[in-house]
Amino acid sequence: MTFTLVIGALAVIFDTTIMSVAIDNLAGQLHAPLATIQWVSTAYLLALATVMPAVGWLQAALGGKRLWIMALGVFLTGSLLCATAWNAPSLIAFRVVQGFGGGIMMVLMTTLIMQAAKGRDIGRVMSLITVPTALGPVIGPVIGGIILHLGDWRWIFLFNVPFCAVGGYLAARDLPQGQPGPRPRLDVVGMLLLLPGVATVIYGLTRLGGSDGLAGLTLGLPTVGPPLTAGLALLAGYVGWALRRGPDALIDVRLFRHRALASSSALVFLSGAALYGTMLLLPLYWQQVRGQDALGAALLLIPQGVGTLVSRSLAGRYMDRFGPRPVAVAAFTLTFAATVPFGFVTASTSDIALMGVLFMRGIGLGAAMITIMGAAYVGLRPEEIPQGSGISRVTQQVGGSAGTAVLTMIVQRTSAGAHTPAARASGFGDAFWWAAAFTAAAVPLSLLLPGRAGPEPQDQKAMTAEEPTEDPTAV
Repeated sequence: MTFTLVIGALAVIFDTTIMSVAIDNLAGQLHAPLATIQWVSTAYLLALATVMPAVGWLQAALGGKRLWIMALGVFLTGSLLCATAWNAPSLIAFRVVQGFGGGIMMVLMTTLIMQAAKGRDIGRVMSLITVPTALGPVIGPVIGGIILHLGDWRWIFLFNVPFCAVGGYLAARDLPQGQPGPRPRLDVVGMLLLLPGVATVIYGLTRLGGSDGLAGLTLGLPTVGPPLTAGLALLAGYVGWALRRGPDALIDVRLFRHRALASSSALVFLSGAALYGTMLLLPLYWQQVRGQDALGAALLLIPQGVGTLVSRSLAGRYMDRFGPRPVAVAAFTLTFAATVPFGFVTASTSDIALMGVLFMRGIGLGAAMITIMGAAYVGLRPEEIPQGSGISRVTQQVGGSAGTAVLTMIVQRTSAGAHTPAARASGFGDAFWWAAAFTAAAVPLSLLLPGRAGPEPQDQKAMTAEEPTEDPTAV
């Protein structure tokens, strides 16, 4: 089951990581300014985050298997449309279609596997769920660099087709034929408050990187202040509505009474900022300061992805043995220590030294992501897992948007008018200090995560032993 879901999810992860090295090239090939081309990623992110809160309702209405195949089809359609785009606006529009399919898939994959696991061996399960996330930073940028070096940018999107085709075939053959449950009433009011609220907040955060920056936030300029204000007002309205509606809300905010989910969400926000923000900074540093092309920058990023792969199984094993808290503290401490050196980067810093630091950063960040995302499910009942998955994924996307917006703004403002590599490197160093601050703030928050679980009651053990279940980790 896990293997089947991972194959399809790889298309979504590769698509995201490939784009991290393609933005600069797309601007030239589509004859559009960088400010416009950035919306190729921003529109995808908006669509991704907008659809995620509705996945729990869609799963209840359609069933997990049917929804997975439909979402895979939507993502495939979006990929084919992107490959036929004739200009920047059409590519941006087609990326929205991709984002809708990808957002459903990333939440649903976690939900289906965690439901099959029934709360057992969460660390081991999360180490398997995060296979696409771990492979993406290793392979995605390299694939993107090779495609852009040898061929046309359209192959970036056609590359998704085999994964979607094989993933759809395996899903139709292997996924259990789960039937839709009692169809809940669609929370229309909640949907009209939450989905636009999430999208508008993310839009406002992305505008922080524009010409107005933080001044637009404080002075109320039209590109930053009003979107954030409107989005936060919609989210506040949703919280009030959801508290009244309870479990029938689109996302039940009362789930935050679980300390594990609440603390995990805060940490996922910070780790999303550290992950997605530096995913943008690192290739740009090597391209704009060191003069590397897309392929060269991608190859230099490999150590971080390898570190993430190395930490994946170890983090899951130690989480099951010692609990999320000590593993998260150690992981974020390592991530912070391995981010600090980038605050001192210059135009001549040794690439070998930076690659070694990136390897250690990948170990820390990979272990942190597995631990905190797994901790979100501690104490949740099976019927609460879909909404818990939605909360975790949406928080990660919003954190990624915030981190990307803040770090991009810092680079743009500190590097404005910089005409030498040394001057541009100074701007990147300032942005990396902010990335280090995100991870530093996560260390004390990790102390709120659950510690080692106590021994399972004997009657619960007996009930578990008698209850047959599919092993979600079987591949």
